[in-house]
Amino acid sequence: MDQMAQESKQDQQVQALAGVKVLELGSLIAGPYASALLAQFGADVIKVEAPKGGDPLRNWRKLHEGTSLWWYAQSRNKKSVTLDLKSPEAQEIIRKLAAEADVVIENFRPGTLEKWGIGWEQLSEVNPKLIMLRVSGYGQTGPYSQRPGFAAIAECMGGLRYVTGYQDRAPVRVGVSLGDTLASLYGVVGVLMALHHLKANGGKGQFIDVALSEAVLAVMESLIPEYAMTGHIRERSGAALPGIVPSNTYLCGDGRYVVIAGNGDGIFKRLMNAIGRDDLAADPELEHNEGRVRHTEMLDNAIGEWAGRHDLETILSTLDGASVPCGRIYTAEDICNDAHFRAREMIQNFQLPDGQPIELPGIVPKLSATPGKTNWLGPKLGQHTKEVLESIGVTPEQLQKLRQAGLA
Repeated sequence: MDQMAQESKQDQQVQALAGVKVLELGSLIAGPYASALLAQFGADVIKVEAPKGGDPLRNWRKLHEGTSLWWYAQSRNKKSVTLDLKSPEAQEIIRKLAAEADVVIENFRPGTLEKWGIGWEQLSEVNPKLIMLRVSGYGQTGPYSQRPGFAAIAECMGGLRYVTGYQDRAPVRVGVSLGDTLASLYGVVGVLMALHHLKANGGKGQFIDVALSEAVLAVMESLIPEYAMTGHIRERSGAALPGIVPSNTYLCGDGRYVVIAGNGDGIFKRLMNAIGRDDLAADPELEHNEGRVRHTEMLDNAIGEWAGRHDLETILSTLDGASVPCGRIYTAEDICNDAHFRAREMIQNFQLPDGQPIELPGIVPKLSATPGKTNWLGPKLGQHTKEVLESIGVTPEQLQKLRQAGLA
């Protein structure tokens, strides 16, 4: 099927979340990324922004013509409406929008929306079937709930920062705001479960309480039971995977790095044979992971010595031929030039408003019958204010007054 025919077929497909109406009251990452995922699969997302400046993400990192490139990606398929949520007039409009919405997403500090009269209790009163996703640093309850919370702090509290890096240096951060995106993903899971419950069982809606710190803690594998049962505190281990051997990053002969994961029993034997260490492949002490853990340093030295004698491409070719999981450490350039990512449509081409070409990451996951798609890039500030407000009965005269007062 040629590209035009494929695009035409996609245009005719009904998306998975078509008909779901989402009202987004958040800013920056955790709340807005959750609604972005819903928008990519057909939800009608109305993003409410402050009239002056809008979402701060519009000005983060690399800019083109004054607008963040990140903004174009994260806010695709959303409608931008400007309202000053601190004003009674805007709060009344929010209540009208919530009355017609299926989902409200917010990531203010707990209690902020209640102070403005548009919290969970107030909005669920005007729409009993409403689902509200509430994302915050520490959750809606508990002794820390009123603290300001960012992903960097959540990653520390959830245990991720402590185990990241090398033991002889300070803990380091992951290169992206992982705490935010993990919270977004858990939030989307919660929204979809709540929508299913409402459809299957009827009754009232519910709110979903996602804390950034808890989203991080939830992916920390065996960290808690290991401490609770044995007192073991997992430490930083650099590029290795502690207790699972061999799995590490090795320096190649050409100065580049390769990640090799030979920690399955069968994979380990294939790896040792591939690097010319048949003796280690046949050693009964190394047949299972517990034995290999006792000889971690020796095995890493053996693999490292072999890697140091070959360039990266030779290593990848050799290990791919032996069915041993391995890979280069990709830069952004590597990702954009990778044939597999291209074939999977994970790098997609678009145009900015001024005609400048831009590439954005594709959409995950891949649904066979109702795939996600990008209908438009992140909108201009307030681009859809007139359209959306008129749809709930706001007259042109009322909108003009709101704009003159700086409220829209």
